[in-house]
Amino acid sequence: MHKTIIEPFRIKMVEPIYMSTPDQRKQHLENAKYNPFLLHSDQVIIDLLTDSGTSAMSANQWAGIMRGDESYAGAKSWERFQQTIIDITGFTHILPTHQGRAAERILYTHLGGPEKVFISNTHFDTTRANIEYTHALALDCPADGNIHDNENQYFKGNIDLHAVEGYIRHYGPERIAAVILTVTNNSGGGQPVSMANARALAHMCQQYGVLMVLDCCRIAENAYFIKHFEEGYSHKTYREIAQEMFSLADAAVMSAKKDALVNMGGFLAMNNDNLARECTNVLIITEGYATYGGLSGRDMEAIAIGFEEVFREDYLNYRIKSTTYVGEKLHELGVPLIRPIGGHAVYIDAKAFYPLIPTHEYPGQRLACDLYLFGGIRSCEIGSVMFGKYDNAGKLIPARQELVRLAIPRRVYTQSHMDYVIETFAMLMELRNQRRGFSIAYEPPLLRHFTAHFVPLG
Repeated sequence: MHKTIIEPFRIKMVEPIYMSTPDQRKQHLENAKYNPFLLHSDQVIIDLLTDSGTSAMSANQWAGIMRGDESYAGAKSWERFQQTIIDITGFTHILPTHQGRAAERILYTHLGGPEKVFISNTHFDTTRANIEYTHALALDCPADGNIHDNENQYFKGNIDLHAVEGYIRHYGPERIAAVILTVTNNSGGGQPVSMANARALAHMCQQYGVLMVLDCCRIAENAYFIKHFEEGYSHKTYREIAQEMFSLADAAVMSAKKDALVNMGGFLAMNNDNLARECTNVLIITEGYATYGGLSGRDMEAIAIGFEEVFREDYLNYRIKSTTYVGEKLHELGVPLIRPIGGHAVYIDAKAFYPLIPTHEYPGQRLACDLYLFGGIRSCEIGSVMFGKYDNAGKLIPARQELVRLAIPRRVYTQSHMDYVIETFAMLMELRNQRRGFSIAYEPPLLRHFTAHFVPLG
C-alpha cells in the first residue's frame, strides 16, 4: 500500500500567486497596521487565514452553477438545495442564508436577550458576538483537561457535561436559551466531538427541556474522526454518522463555506414549527424570500452538490491526512502545537513558541506577523486578541490559550505549498528568543481582531 497520500482530483484551472520579497512584505504589513486581516490578497503567497469560503469547487459544482434557477420564489435550485439538506440532516424546516453567521444572528437574536444564557463547548468569535449583541451571556464548557495533554487522545472538542448541568441548575432551565455543540470545536483547536458526548448532551437537554443546537459547519470532518477513532462506527459511512449526529439536535446552523465546499452560503435547520415560523419572518426581512434567503439559485446548486461530495471517502481521507501531514512535520521540527491534528487546521501554541513574549504583548499576533514577514503566509491569531477581555480597571483578561491557526482551504494547495510553510517555520524556530510582541493602537468594541491596529514593541 502506498504511503503517499495524493490529491483525489486533477487541476483543471490555475490562479497565479504573486511572489513577494521580504522588503515588500515588511511594507505591506506596516501599511496593514500589523493585522493580517487588513492585507490585500495579492500580497499573500500562501493564505491560511481561514478555510471558510476558500475552497476550490469541483467541475460538477461549476456545472451546477450554470443550471442555477434564479426565480424569486420556488426555484428548482431551491428544491434541490432543500431536499439535499433534508436528506442529510433530517430536519423539516430549512432556511437558506448567505452564510453561517446570518443563521446564527436569526436564531440567537430570537432566542437571546438580557436574561438569557447560551452554553457551548466553545463559542467561536461570530457566535459569541451574535449572542452578546443581544446582551445574553455566552458560557464555554470545553471538556475537562488541557488539549495539550495526551497527544493520542481524540475528541478533545467534547463539551463538559458536568459543567453544562451545573450551569443549567444554577441559572434554571428557563434561562438557558440553547446549548450549542460545535463540530468540530474550532476555538478548541479544531478537535472533534464524539458521538457519545453528543448523545449524552442530547439526553441532558431533553431531561431539562433545553434546546440543543448543532453548529455543523465541519460535520463531515467530525464524522471522519468518529468512524476511525470511536468504537462502534467503523462499519458506518461518513454520511450515516453525520445523520445520526443531526438526529440528536433540535436545530442546526451551518456555514456552508466549510464542509459544503462553496464560497458563500449557509442555512438554519429545525423541526419546531413555531420556531421556524418566527425565524422565517426574520429571514424575509433581513436576508430575502424564504426560498432563496441570501443566496442566488446558482449558490444553492453548488451547495447541494458540495454537501454530497464532502462525504466521499476518498475526499475525506485526503482532507484529514493532508492536514495531519503538515502538523506532524511541524511537530518533528519541535514546533509546539495541538495534537492529534484536527481536520481543517493546524493550531500552533504561540505562547510556547515565543516563551519570552508575555500574554499582554500578544504572542499569537507576533507569530502571525512573522509567518507573513518570512514567508508571505497569512494565518489567524486565536488567542487574547480574538478572545481577550478587559476588567473594570482596564487590565487584560487573557484567553485560555494563545493559538495561531493555519486553516487549510479545501482542494486548493498542493503538498509543495505545505512544504514551503514547513520550511518557513524552520526559519522562525531559529529566532524564537529574539522577538517582541505588540500593543494595540486601535480596537473596535466587538470582533476587534478583524480591524484592530497594532504597534510593534521593539
